[in-house]
Amino acid sequence: MKITKIGLSACAVAALLSGTVACTSESGGTAALPTQAIRTACANGTYTWFNVDTRDVLTSVAAKQKLGRKGGAVTNEQMPLHTPTTAVTFEKGPRVDAEAVLRSLGAHIGDTEAAEGDVYAFADVHRPAPKPASNRTVVEGPGTIVEYAFVRQVTADFQYTCGKGERAAGRAIGWTIDGSGVLECSTSIENAKAGDAGAEAARLSCGPDSPAARTKKA
Repeated sequence: MKITKIGLSACAVAALLSGTVACTSESGGTAALPTQAIRTACANGTYTWFNVDTRDVLTSVAAKQKLGRKGGAVTNEQMPLHTPTTAVTFEKGPRVDAEAVLRSLGAHIGDTEAAEGDVYAFADVHRPAPKPASNRTVVEGPGTIVEYAFVRQVTADFQYTCGKGERAAGRAIGWTIDGSGVLECSTSIENAKAGDAGAEAARLSCGPDSPAARTKKA
């Protein structure tokens, strides 16, 4: 069975249905903002990262849609499930710059864009959440089809040492990529890992006993 995405975005999916295919915001009042004195005193400090958790999180999924022998367009809209955020919270110590914290986390997880240029989406606390793609999926052949979207979410705790031994501690959360996928309910998802977004989408839309949802974890 062949699937085609019309009006492709950077993360749109075009694939044969042998399984599933997927491509690969902070608030606070004035009191939470760092003063210039703290910024100066805490410049060029050292970050220590721990409890780093990276996982794919399902952000939206469509209801399953059954297509006949000739296939056709998948038209069911995706229902939002999770709104990803980008934020830094402080538990103790001076409030250092949130963008600098997130750039450090990006570098720690090996995101090469962290050190390139002035614009780095992962470090933007005003970054808007991704919206489900409006591209049209066309399936050539019969099947029960589900579309879904996900983000790769990163959460980590940190300690920042600066100035004359001053220390700040807190937690950062963000997401590195957003992707989309298409699955067929009667087809097992190959090499699915724990927390696989496609398997979660199948469980919700196809049902927990469907072949796609019962895929063995890799």
